[in-house]
Amino acid sequence: MGKLELLSPAGDAERLNMAVRYGADAVYLAGTQFGMRAFAGNFSAEELPRAIAFAHSRGVKVHVTVNTMPRNNEAETLPEYLAFLQDAGADALILADLGAFTLAKKYAPRCARHVSTQQSVANFQTARAWLDLGAARVVLARELSLEEIAEIRAKTPKELEIETFAHGAMCVSYSGRCVLSNYMTGRDANRGQCAQPCRYQYALMEEKRPGEYFPVYEDKQGTYILNSRDMCMIDHLPELMAAGVDCVKLEGRAKSAYYTAVVTGAYRHGIDAAAAGLPLDPVWRDEVEHISHRVYSTGFYFGPPGQYTHSARYLREWQVAAIVERCDETGLALCSLRNKFTRGDNLEAVGPDLRPFPLTAEGMTDEEGAPLNTPRNPQSKFYIRLPRQVPEFTILRRCVDLSAK
Repeated sequence: MGKLELLSPAGDAERLNMAVRYGADAVYLAGTQFGMRAFAGNFSAEELPRAIAFAHSRGVKVHVTVNTMPRNNEAETLPEYLAFLQDAGADALILADLGAFTLAKKYAPRCARHVSTQQSVANFQTARAWLDLGAARVVLARELSLEEIAEIRAKTPKELEIETFAHGAMCVSYSGRCVLSNYMTGRDANRGQCAQPCRYQYALMEEKRPGEYFPVYEDKQGTYILNSRDMCMIDHLPELMAAGVDCVKLEGRAKSAYYTAVVTGAYRHGIDAAAAGLPLDPVWRDEVEHISHRVYSTGFYFGPPGQYTHSARYLREWQVAAIVERCDETGLALCSLRNKFTRGDNLEAVGPDLRPFPLTAEGMTDEEGAPLNTPRNPQSKFYIRLPRQVPEFTILRRCVDLSAK
């Protein structure tokens, strides 16, 4: 039973930086083409080689998504793009389209080929077929139980790696094959453009009464047909290891750098504890409650999750105040502001391999040394006195309930 690889999302350069520094073994990201998150920041042709070089300099692998289903005019550009990704240094390509998968063997032979969850690999025969075609890894469908995953592992050759999602948003459809977004907005979920209409708040309007809205509900709390909880498997990493999973994936390329940092850090400590045969420290379990999320579930791992009949609004109780750019041995930290706060506010610090600790905002000055009561301008630099030295890219956050906003 080997140690799990931790694969974190990197939607742009800032999120890549956080994923790498907070403990990812590998990251997955996209160029400006063929990626399933069209509205993440993504990486231009100039940025991508630099991003990969940065990750490699810190011992982190880079998997590039090429997992949309290209149309005829797009397919013509695939060979050149795949060759570019290999030259840029990509370790692996995450592929869904069979044509793209086949072309990758010819035009990017040094890149491992991983089969995207968009292919809905749900049984050992399909997994074997992809191995026979040259796949190094399959990303299993999210609808599988641990028992089914263990059976796939037992009935496939060991050289085929198995990756599963462990944390993040769940789709109300089957492995992302929803047509609701395309129908309502013209944005195709299978081309990385999902508008997430399943998460809208709906009401009924009669055509002769425009602007007059009537509630749609199953009971006094609302309607639940489109409810979908977020997945969280941080409590069950030993079970994933025992099932034979090689890599756990954190969903969220379109989410914030703060999300990337906190979830990566929490799962890093969880995986290390599981590998050492130790229980999960509750502080890291608590960390996944500090990000914007829907109520958690364990997905399909222990059977179908069933209908959730409570509010599916996001829980957002913490806000990033600032990011530490550097800090000396006395605790004097140069920070970049993210959201306004005031001297005397209660904050909390969490950083790369840094156990969260509380502090009070005090000893603040601008870059010229003038006292500050409230840093005001986003991204502006200021100094703050911390109780002790902390690593660069430590996050200062505060408890501010934004759930209803």
